[in-house]
Amino acid sequence: MTQSILVSDNDFPDLSVERELVSDVDVEIIEAQAHDEREVVEAVSDAEPDAILGQYAPITREAMEAVPDLRAIGRYGIGVDTIDIEAATEHGVVAINVPDYCVDEVPTHAMALILSVERRTAFYTDEIASGNWDFKSGQPIYRLRGRTLGLAGFGKLPRHLVEKATAFGLDPIAYDPYVDATDMAEYGVEKVSFQELLEQSDVISVHTPLTDETRNLFGADAFTTMDNDATIINTSRGPVIDVTALYDAIVDGELRGAGLDVMPEEPPTEEHPLFSLDETVMTPHVAWHSEESFVQLRRTICEDLLRVLRDDSPENPVNDVTV
Repeated sequence: MTQSILVSDNDFPDLSVERELVSDVDVEIIEAQAHDEREVVEAVSDAEPDAILGQYAPITREAMEAVPDLRAIGRYGIGVDTIDIEAATEHGVVAINVPDYCVDEVPTHAMALILSVERRTAFYTDEIASGNWDFKSGQPIYRLRGRTLGLAGFGKLPRHLVEKATAFGLDPIAYDPYVDATDMAEYGVEKVSFQELLEQSDVISVHTPLTDETRNLFGADAFTTMDNDATIINTSRGPVIDVTALYDAIVDGELRGAGLDVMPEEPPTEEHPLFSLDETVMTPHVAWHSEESFVQLRRTICEDLLRVLRDDSPENPVNDVTV
């Protein structure tokens, strides 16, 4: 009997990678473009798949209840805040992510944002284009060597960032309540409290998952505590930073700048106030991407779903469900 994987949504040119992987097994790839809860429920109700594979669309309890025989849900990415993990576990559905496909790309992008914000490269490009060839327009600029890089979260990605950042002479500290000081010390990183992270960091790079605990972790109070010459970088999840408070902090001189690859709402509106600030650098949620990671992501998650469909254990489950 043919099994099926419903791709609820994707922004890829095609699904040739996925279709190639199932070409020699009795599994069908069904493509939908469902972008909200209602559309996902309709798509899964029509297809009745054995597995769902999603990129940005929310996979809710209602979607799972619409497919009683659903076995697995895969996420194109590391974060699983788009999946109701509690509901998946209750329904015996294994949830799967891809935790290591961009362990070089995201830290590299974070470092690029750090350099761009600190060295004002995007600002100077705009200045030159408008006819202003004047290095003084971007001051102050500080030497990176000897400045403190604060890491919010200390999983795989920030650990790789440490290697890149220390090559530029940055001194790393990290806040992560789930990682002990001994583990951090192995990477030459000092464990600090959240308050100490805010007080001591010249640059903060955010690497936390999105949870109830981390939503708006960086808000008005955090920005007031940070040094006025500090900057903040976010390549994790948009809602971890209160961007309204971020805008106010930069305008009020409480922060020197920000580099953002993610936003609470993506894409943001063209009128978003952050676009009006010379002190911000923004990219379109691209930190994960390279030609290599693009293929690795898709192959890894599809191969793991196929393991479940043939009654094997997946390599990257995020909940405790027996296959």
